[in-house]
Amino acid sequence: MLLDKLELIIRRFEDVERELSVPTVMSDMKRFAQLNREYKDLQKIVEKYHIYKNVQSNLENVKSVLANEKDEEFRELAKIEMDELEERNEKLEEEIRLLLVPADPEDSKNAIFEIRAGTGGDEASIFAGDLFRMYNKYCERKGYKVEVVDITPGTAGGFKEIIFDVVGDGAYGTLKYESGVHRVQRVPQTETQGRVHTSAATVIVLPEADEFDVDIKTNDIRKDLYCSSGPGGQSVNTTYSAVRLTHIPTGIVAQCQDQKSQIKNYDKALAVLRTRIYELELNKKLEADSKKRKTLVSSGDRSAKIRTYNYAQSRITDHRIGLTMYSLGTFMEGDITDMLNALQLAENAEKMKEGVA
Repeated sequence: MLLDKLELIIRRFEDVERELSVPTVMSDMKRFAQLNREYKDLQKIVEKYHIYKNVQSNLENVKSVLANEKDEEFRELAKIEMDELEERNEKLEEEIRLLLVPADPEDSKNAIFEIRAGTGGDEASIFAGDLFRMYNKYCERKGYKVEVVDITPGTAGGFKEIIFDVVGDGAYGTLKYESGVHRVQRVPQTETQGRVHTSAATVIVLPEADEFDVDIKTNDIRKDLYCSSGPGGQSVNTTYSAVRLTHIPTGIVAQCQDQKSQIKNYDKALAVLRTRIYELELNKKLEADSKKRKTLVSSGDRSAKIRTYNYAQSRITDHRIGLTMYSLGTFMEGDITDMLNALQLAENAEKMKEGVA
């Protein structure tokens, strides 16, 4: 059954490979980008398939030895090898089944993060800054590039709001689980009495839409220029380099003031605008398609409290999967891989349980 599925995937992989070299496909950038994404996804399964088939072949050889060999010493060695191969075979089958879980087509994309201070006043802004630093550190470890788009500083530090791009293969698929409300319990820097306060910040992670995903007409965009209010040297408050874009049909607004160049700010603001329009279209599609389900861990519910950071006990608890870790210090330094892996595993297990794979 598993091999039958894999044979079908091999044939599809070969078809995609051939199609990518067809001149008419190469000239159609949208089609080429879609096929290239599919090729990369299938390649992971194909590589695992070759390893799996090799293990299957070795298993058959060992079974043949056991069926025909009379020498007890050889038989003992064959039994040990068969046990090892069967264990390897079982592990590979589990890995392949996980790979066969239908991937979100957005997973391979870059991500756009929006972190906003929630309840808790100045402390919420400081916590939003801590979250940004945590994600920034994680991205450094992963080799992802972080590009700040827009900042609204907090009055006592941190950010009331910060928007940034995470550029890297599979950035969205890795970080999409971070969407939701993050709650912190600690003694605030602004508190003189030493009392523990609870504050919150909202994190939104979106797949960055490219120009092939959304067709935006130039006439539908209103561009406003204004002086930057953030860091930027002499150009701040003297040149109209900051850009605010409004999509007239939807009323969606995006802005960027991080770069000294008006052109660069325009490009970044346009990327955010495109992504927000794309998100709107995706949400409409999800609502219309009743078969498309929201999973437990990658929900799009922005108001859901997903995680609590308790500083007194050095505890992080993810409420979606009931996972608690006692390593808050290293976690806030960007060591969030184990948490992200557990969330991905929970989502895949949930899909498999419902027979999606």
